[in-house]
Amino acid sequence: MFLRKIRQLKFEKDSNYVTRVLILSFPSALVFVLLVALQLLTPYWALLSYVWVMIFNMLFLLPFSFELMQVKMYIKNLAQGKSENAEDMALSDAEAREIAEAVNSMHRFWAYKVDELEAQAISDTAVLDTLPDPILMIDRTGLITGANLSARKLLGEDVTKRNVEQIFPYNHFINALNRILNQESEAENLSFYLHSDPDKKMYAHIKALPWFSKGRAVAVISLYDISKSVTVEKMQADFVANASHELRTPLSVISGFIETLQTTAKDDENARHDFLNIMADQAEYMSSLIENLLSLSKIEMQLHERPVEKTDVVKIVSETAEALEFKAKSRKMKVKVQAASQIPLIPADGAQLRQLFQNLLDNALKYGLGGSTVQVKISVVPNMPASKTETALQGKAVSVAVHNQGSKIKPEDISRLTERFYRIQEHKDLNIKGTGLGLSIAKQIVRRHQGNLTVTSTNTRGTTFTVYLPLEVS
Repeated sequence: MFLRKIRQLKFEKDSNYVTRVLILSFPSALVFVLLVALQLLTPYWALLSYVWVMIFNMLFLLPFSFELMQVKMYIKNLAQGKSENAEDMALSDAEAREIAEAVNSMHRFWAYKVDELEAQAISDTAVLDTLPDPILMIDRTGLITGANLSARKLLGEDVTKRNVEQIFPYNHFINALNRILNQESEAENLSFYLHSDPDKKMYAHIKALPWFSKGRAVAVISLYDISKSVTVEKMQADFVANASHELRTPLSVISGFIETLQTTAKDDENARHDFLNIMADQAEYMSSLIENLLSLSKIEMQLHERPVEKTDVVKIVSETAEALEFKAKSRKMKVKVQAASQIPLIPADGAQLRQLFQNLLDNALKYGLGGSTVQVKISVVPNMPASKTETALQGKAVSVAVHNQGSKIKPEDISRLTERFYRIQEHKDLNIKGTGLGLSIAKQIVRRHQGNLTVTSTNTRGTTFTVYLPLEVS
């Protein structure tokens, strides 16, 4: 076993063993040379004695060198990550055993520390990955050394292999980061639009790490998506501006009639009757206007919330048509709904679809020829037509076409029909009541459902509003 261990350790190649034997035998050689020089010993006996001393030294050093070699190989294997057992070594020297045991204890200690650090790193990574906001760690050169799951989803899986300037090529961003890296500032805050998505506005908080922090990272960038907040603020501002602008006229009318009734027409019964009717109409208009504005604002706030509940489009259209039957009869008109067989359920907000088709059918009755029929056809199309202004999903869709007979809508008017408060001049001249928000609401509902809304109008065939709703939303 001893010789096998020697061969396993390649002991014969250990030049240090020969060196030790020669060093230990060197004083004896000097003594024998001196004895021969003084003629106290013959060269033969001196050489023979020296050979015996060499043999003795070899036998004396062999166990120690062998055990030293074992400890050396054991430490090398541990350093290379190989699994070794100190008990497998044939150590007879007490000090060698103590050294091996000390090395083994140190290895177990550091292995435990490494496992502990790895577990802590995994735990820290898991915690960072659960955070909803993107977080980036930056080194002294501006290289991204770490990114949580949200950051990788937003900026790409290879984000940790890139420099900050490649991700955020904005002068004010780079200047803010340089102030942090050059220790001119401890924290910087700024906002910007994402280069890969111009519609996404981000807020960045850049913070220098404390001086006692370890690792390559010297700064952390926290990103927050403020697109929705900006949208909400803009909608609130638009709502106030639109409401104040549109309400100014009816309020002025009502205020003027009230002042007249309080003064010059105070005792005029006929004027009072006419003025009160006009005031009632204006109040009704204001009520409709505010209701539509609130509805539009609510829909716009939900634009990025995709509906998931399965909805029966045929049922909603049929019920809406029935609800408008009284209005149709008042104009001697009819609403006829034709649905293809096996129209599938689609992911949609039922309440919003009801409002969408309410607006379209109401407009068809309001602006159609008296005594005519409004045709509603529901079918499935193999591919939704692309939208010129919005991003509509491709693939199969449910098509709902609302057709009425009436005067042709000019192309320049068609392009503006879904603008807020836009009304065709002809309709204004005919004194047809409306707020100009119905089709704006319809457009936003279609946008939320990732669909499309098209309008065609001719002198002979009338006008058709077609809504396309995808079978699946993303």
